[in-house]
Amino acid sequence: MISSLRGRVLTAAGSSVVIEVGGVGFHVNATPALALASREGDEITVHTSLIVREDALTLFGFGTRDELDVFELLIGVTGVGPKSALGVLSALSPEQVATAVQHDDDAVFRKVSGIGPKTAKLITVSLAGKLVAPRATPSAPVPVARGGAAENVLAALTGLGWSEKVAAEAVEETVAEASDADAASVPALLRLTLARLGPAQQAGRAR
Repeated sequence: MISSLRGRVLTAAGSSVVIEVGGVGFHVNATPALALASREGDEITVHTSLIVREDALTLFGFGTRDELDVFELLIGVTGVGPKSALGVLSALSPEQVATAVQHDDDAVFRKVSGIGPKTAKLITVSLAGKLVAPRATPSAPVPVARGGAAENVLAALTGLGWSEKVAAEAVEETVAEASDADAASVPALLRLTLARLGPAQQAGRAR
């Protein structure tokens, strides 16, 4: 079993990264945020799950152990394959998944491509008691840029070179103006935030 990889990024695009380890390039399926944050030539570490099928060995990689743990729980649910599980984690953070399960809120999973109503309900039922949702902290609300799609976009932007302060402010402003659908979609939110940052703000990147 391959549980993690550490090596140099050869290519990164869309929803996959190729990581060179010991002269061997491993193709890793990843969330769009992780792929965008992975720059050619950089060294990265990903937590991985190896899916074995009769005709293929497929690696799925994540930036955090929490994401990997949730992924492996998701693929244990009837009707949820590796690609659908990756889709869930592309749209939701592990904390959001845990919160939805705790509140038996299957609506958030129905919004993910490839997840139908029955499967969405199965996710909340099957994972009940297996995930711990974060405690609410009314006195110290979490910034907009620290949850779900926004958190993934923030990670992608800092990986691309923007300072965390500049990126967080841009993401928060974009979320405030975006539609609910765009605010919940990593690709859409990333596109809108990059448009807000614009070429003129390249100079504001961290050095």
